[in-house]
Amino acid sequence: MELFLDVLGESLVDTAKMLPFLFLAYLLIEYIETRHGERIEALLAGGGRWGAVPGAVLGCVPQCGFSAIASNFYSSRVITLGTLMAVYLATSDEAIPLLVSMPAYWDKLMLLMVIKVVYAIAVGFVLDFVLRGVLPKSLRGGYTGRADEVDCHEEHSDEEGKPAPIWKAALRHTLEIFVFIFAFSLVFGLIVEDVGEDVFADLLGRMGFFQPVVAALVGLIPNCAASVLLTQLYVEGALRFSSLVAGLCTGAGVGLAVLWRTNPSWKQNLFITGLTWGAGAFLGVAMQIVVAVSA
Repeated sequence: MELFLDVLGESLVDTAKMLPFLFLAYLLIEYIETRHGERIEALLAGGGRWGAVPGAVLGCVPQCGFSAIASNFYSSRVITLGTLMAVYLATSDEAIPLLVSMPAYWDKLMLLMVIKVVYAIAVGFVLDFVLRGVLPKSLRGGYTGRADEVDCHEEHSDEEGKPAPIWKAALRHTLEIFVFIFAFSLVFGLIVEDVGEDVFADLLGRMGFFQPVVAALVGLIPNCAASVLLTQLYVEGALRFSSLVAGLCTGAGVGLAVLWRTNPSWKQNLFITGLTWGAGAFLGVAMQIVVAVSA
């Protein structure tokens, strides 16, 4: 019981320290979404085969709603497969606000974002320009032309239909992610205390080149908790940076869930899911090889 209370107290204190940074991060996100949401959606929809560029840039915004928007656009044949993949691979969900709340990791955050954006654009271009004639249309799907009436913008309003203050939405997101972080910190702390930190770290370390592959599978979980889990494992030292990148590349938030619900072709959905996992795992393993060779 004493062990549980100690871990509970440490988890609560550590998580509470992040609250001011988390709230400010979500306040900025809500401001951007409220003031420029429709403009962002129009930019994403009008990119055509060059849509991987705005797709990757918009995917960096820590808002899982963009991956859901991209899935809806793809299902409606408004964007290409490359644009969809660019959004998925660039999406980092809750990882960015979480790392923003830790100033010691700001350099890693910048590196993470640069890697993900560049890789997302590269994959998008390969799919839309290099492999466009190779992939059968039944798997490629996507873009057939622009749609005039597409609106996936999320309106924030109260019970009376009036616009709700953005601080309320920011506070709600902050509290939701606070619960995720606290719950994971508590469970992770109890596991480490019970098993032993050295044993736990050694178990993950023994995965070798398979660690990014496993992290990429975790990232596929259509829930914001997946990115929180991966980021916390990295912060705790149990996950390598290459594995974090792999997991966050596949962490498209609710995007894949929306795709499976809105796109009628299960073959396309299965192909895109596998492609997302493969792209993330490949990048993570490649980064490990580069680090090993240069060491």
